[in-house]
Amino acid sequence: MNIRLAMKKQQWIGVVLVVLVLGFSLTGWYCANKGEKALIVESKFQPEDVSLSFDSTQVAAFYAKYPKLVLYKTQAVALYQKSQYNFIWYDKKGRKETAEVIYNKMNNLFEEGVQAKVPYKDILDGLFQKTSSKPNVDVELFLTNYYFYYTNKVLQGIDDTKVEELGWYLPRKKLSYVQYLDSLLVDPKLIDNKEQLIGQYYKLKTVLQKYRAIEQNGGWTAIITPDDFKQLKPNDSSDLVMQIRNRLFLTSDIETDSKSAVYDESLQQAILKYKQRNGFSADKIILPKHIAEMNVSISDRIKTIMVNMERCRWISTDLTKAKEFIVVNIPSYRLTYFKEGKAALVSNVVVGTSLNETVIFSGMMSYIVFSPYWNVPTSIKNKEILPAIKKNPNYLAKHNMEWNGNNIRQKPGPNNSLGLVKFLFPNSNNIYLHDTPAKSLFSQEKRAFSHGCIRVEKPKELAKLILEGNPNWTPEKIDAAMSGGKEKWHTLKNQIPVYIGYFTAWVDDEGTINFHKDIYERDNALAMLLLEE
Repeated sequence: MNIRLAMKKQQWIGVVLVVLVLGFSLTGWYCANKGEKALIVESKFQPEDVSLSFDSTQVAAFYAKYPKLVLYKTQAVALYQKSQYNFIWYDKKGRKETAEVIYNKMNNLFEEGVQAKVPYKDILDGLFQKTSSKPNVDVELFLTNYYFYYTNKVLQGIDDTKVEELGWYLPRKKLSYVQYLDSLLVDPKLIDNKEQLIGQYYKLKTVLQKYRAIEQNGGWTAIITPDDFKQLKPNDSSDLVMQIRNRLFLTSDIETDSKSAVYDESLQQAILKYKQRNGFSADKIILPKHIAEMNVSISDRIKTIMVNMERCRWISTDLTKAKEFIVVNIPSYRLTYFKEGKAALVSNVVVGTSLNETVIFSGMMSYIVFSPYWNVPTSIKNKEILPAIKKNPNYLAKHNMEWNGNNIRQKPGPNNSLGLVKFLFPNSNNIYLHDTPAKSLFSQEKRAFSHGCIRVEKPKELAKLILEGNPNWTPEKIDAAMSGGKEKWHTLKNQIPVYIGYFTAWVDDEGTINFHKDIYERDNALAMLLLEE
């Protein structure tokens, strides 16, 4: 009896122990689960562990997803290799100010004269609007690619190969994308620094805004002329005058539109201004060709401005830093000599014909040659001189020419084709500046008559300014050398940069836009490239 009671007591104790053990075990399990759940819940309210780096596989995946941006892959990879794949556009606070700046610039490319459909822009718009400050790899890489896109389109322009295909051989501006980005990340406002491009770019940009405003307000309608229209003279009265007055009012050539049908003094002054900035002779007679120029559409004018903004992107800002330099703009038939930052001389010029185009390039003026020989180019000798000699054996003597070995040259003198002085900047194109005996051509509106060299209306003034301060070349000595009949060379101590450019739209120092005929038909080819881009 006692034994049985003892055994039962032990069994109950065992059961209790088992229950207690199991109970503690189960309690421990549930406590563990509750503890883990509690930790997970708590972690959602703790600060996120924001990673500020990613890896190269994500870059590869990005370009696989967005192949239209692969053009910038090499630059982007190099950039991130340098930064060890750290985020550039984010910090611990979220997107940097520079990210907002680049995004806004991409939204306003049209202000920079860039007409292009930005690839995947709608996707970035959606991603960018999210308020999360957590770094997003796609947003990061979009911004990097769009940074390269922006600097390429706005600051650099189309690539060198395409530019040379357009016949442009002026030295291109060099831009370090990485160095520029480093500066922007420190100070985002630098993106609006007007030292990135030549001053003319920003002047054209201002005019572009004005012309776009005119376009948005309806532009201008074509001026309708009678079938028998020949000309308008001062004080004539006609409904046509009212159309012209309104047209010139829109482009600020006249301050107010009085609606008068009389070709009065105010309109006469406006016509003079209009003609001057459009390359016409400065008189008050209105001819059909002037009306035709006024009827060029606002959209075509905007396209011309955009094309010339693109050309400005190709020019180095170092150009204007030289102490002195010479610029020839082919379409305007004009040479400007800059000294100490100011235009010391402006001269009309004659340039090459459409069959003998003056090349767009640069060189360093090294020599001035007084009373020069003209060494007849082989092409002119074969095509013009030799056939003339066959017709007239006295041709050489009549034109003050002589044989010089197998070549022909014209002796110095007032009738020499190069005039009394030439300015040499040695180049493979054999192009230089020179005087001419054919002075009457400078009064023509269209002055594309040469074989490619540039004839200068004011060569004596140019020589005197270049040699100013040189005691060996006083104005009197220059005059004597030019009329001496004996060739005399002078080597410049300091070479002078010469830039031969091609701009069909140019804003002058007064802020007035000047349009020039596209004499070599270069604008449309460039415009097509820009639209393709």
